Amino acid sequence: MILQALYKYYHRKAQDPESALAPAGFEYKEIPFILELREDGTLNQIEDTRYIENKKKRAKSERVPQGVKKTSGVAANLLWDNAEYVLGLDTKGKPERVKEQQVAFLEKIRALNLADTDKGIAAVIYFLESLDLAIIQQNPLWEEIEKTNPNLTFRLQGQTHLVCQSRPVQAAIANGDYAEAAKAICLITGEIAEIERLHPAIKGVWGAQTAGANIISFNLDAFRSFGKQQSFNAPVSKEAAFAYTTALNHLLGKDSKQRMQVGDASTVFWASKRDGLEDSFAAIWGASSSKDDPDRNTQAVKSVYEAVEKHGRSPALDEQTVFYVLGLAPNAARISVRFWYMATVREISQRIVQHFNDLEIERSAWQEPYLPLWKLLKSIALLGKTENIPPELAGEVMRRILAGLPYPETLLASAIRRNHAEQNVTYERAAIIKACLNRNYGEGLDVKLDTDNTHIGYRLGRLFAILEKLQAEAHDRKLSADVADKYYSSASTNPINAFPVLIKLHKHHLNKLRKQKFGRAVQFDQWLGELFAGLNAPSSGQNSIYPKTLSLAEQGNFSVGYYHQRQFFFTKDDENVTSNTKNQGDTE
Repeated sequence: MILQALYKYYHRKAQDPESALAPAGFEYKEIPFILELREDGTLNQIEDTRYIENKKKRAKSERVPQGVKKTSGVAANLLWDNAEYVLGLDTKGKPERVKEQQVAFLEKIRALNLADTDKGIAAVIYFLESLDLAIIQQNPLWEEIEKTNPNLTFRLQGQTHLVCQSRPVQAAIANGDYAEAAKAICLITGEIAEIERLHPAIKGVWGAQTAGANIISFNLDAFRSFGKQQSFNAPVSKEAAFAYTTALNHLLGKDSKQRMQVGDASTVFWASKRDGLEDSFAAIWGASSSKDDPDRNTQAVKSVYEAVEKHGRSPALDEQTVFYVLGLAPNAARISVRFWYMATVREISQRIVQHFNDLEIERSAWQEPYLPLWKLLKSIALLGKTENIPPELAGEVMRRILAGLPYPETLLASAIRRNHAEQNVTYERAAIIKACLNRNYGEGLDVKLDTDNTHIGYRLGRLFAILEKLQAEAHDRKLSADVADKYYSSASTNPINAFPVLIKLHKHHLNKLRKQKFGRAVQFDQWLGELFAGLNAPSSGQNSIYPKTLSLAEQGNFSVGYYHQRQFFFTKDDENVTSNTKNQGDTE
């Protein structure tokens, strides 16, 4: 299914002249230097194709014949390769091997049999046969070539295309000057065709080998069922193998706007036909925001909301277009599929809206209304570092969001655990906990403070926030350690151990505040009275009303109740400041 979807995507994009997708037999490769030859095969100049991007030099990508799979043996590419193969540059102290590489490179070009009909090929063959490194070493760029062993190719003086891009070369590649390969039914196309023994490498997967890795690969006897060698026990035609690998490499490319990193999974996405969701999907998850457009995430999510609200009248909610999301993770020399999901654009859009509805919780005006996935996961990681996010959690969260399934229980547990460790409930973790409790447990938690919520965890969380606020207002100076610093973890897990102590302390704080701000003390007394009434307990705080322990879901409710109550205080404080400012302005 995955390979078939990629195969179809290749053919869809190949019809678009602006897609820059390589035709069969070719690929796009960064070529730092081009050797420009005269018709007599002498070197005219060395062209430096590199340019500055993000303060780093980057080479221009050129369409060249598809590279061979590099192994420990000698394997030359056609009309392009590194300086070892092209110029005989010995970078590893192995002159004999370099000579073999030079010979293999030249013989592959001669095998085209185009020297009599293509001036470019004739010039390249003469250049290689009469190669004089002493002349090339006089070029100002030689020092860098010698240092980096870059990819090189050829262009004939006065021409705009590379030698490897000439029509005769393209025709030779299309005709396939290869020995007859075994034929079988291709698993992707269903047609009888020549089977690809070694599939082209997939590059761009974060953490995988830089030379590339494979999704399909057989290299041990245990994988060779019925004596079939290499990939013949999972037959894929040469044309189909080229198509799916080219499409995937295109999606994983440096300039691709259809890829993002989800934890350790390099994630790509595409649609069965052109759709706006392809352009906005990464931004929805906060993976494509930039300094130039910091609000792109918010705008992208809003556009999905608007499309869903139109009940499918928007093109973004096409019920026929299928959308694909593929997460790939490194696994030694292979690539493992971390997650794979496909659904219609309409279904995907509705799941996205459902996710952000689940996350919605009261926040400060300066905080993001739609939390990016990376920021949610970072909030539950040790020290807030991305590398501490559990490897498989990010992909599992993404998969469940897209499928509309309950969030992983690990997500809820991790958020609560970080609250305990930091003795604080952040906006991000409060949103995670609310989303998990509502979707997984059907708790029905509101966006803002719900004074009618009678859940024991929620009420205890509110009570703790009120006691914390009472202490803060009773002391003019900032305390080195407040109630939350000392008691949050125990209060949210073993209430019976923490609350009796806190209730005794609250009387002292209340008396002190009453002497300073009598009206405010009365307000706190009312809030506490209402909560104690809901807990069926007298204000003296008897031990019997507090549970010995709280379950994971109850701890989650405690966190949300605590967060809601604190946000209520913050909002009221802001309103008081604004009101006082206006009154002062009126007086003046």
